[in-house]
Amino acid sequence: MKIAVGCDHGGFPLKDTVIEAVKVAGHEVIDVGAYSAESSDFPDFVKKVGEKIRSGEADRGILICGSGIGAAIAANKMKGVYASICHDTYSAAQGVAHDAMNVLCMGGRIIGPELVKVLVPAFLNARYLGNDKGGERYARRVGKIKALEG
Repeated sequence: MKIAVGCDHGGFPLKDTVIEAVKVAGHEVIDVGAYSAESSDFPDFVKKVGEKIRSGEADRGILICGSGIGAAIAANKMKGVYASICHDTYSAAQGVAHDAMNVLCMGGRIIGPELVKVLVPAFLNARYLGNDKGGERYARRVGKIKALEG
């Protein structure tokens, strides 16, 4: 898969760890910035990651801001982008499997590099179950989420 990775200054200290974890998991990285720890605005990078997903250029995205909260709120404003903060492996995998989450958000001031190394593969190795036999309930629920987009 192609994974768009973006962060602001609050997430920048974890960005290299995220990129390495994506590569170790066997995926390609599309780095949309930030490229330094200089103060920046997370919505700018959220937009870049969301646009990569919406255009089909990226299959999934990873966003890192200070808490993960702002990035998740902003990402979920974009039609077709389904983002959540995940600071545990269960949520990172289940968000994909049950809810078609396509963007993992993390707080660079909340978690450290060792947790990133397990969260990223949990997110990337998960697959959406709504298309599987027995996955009708997930598909139904995701359909209802999509209907909320207007």
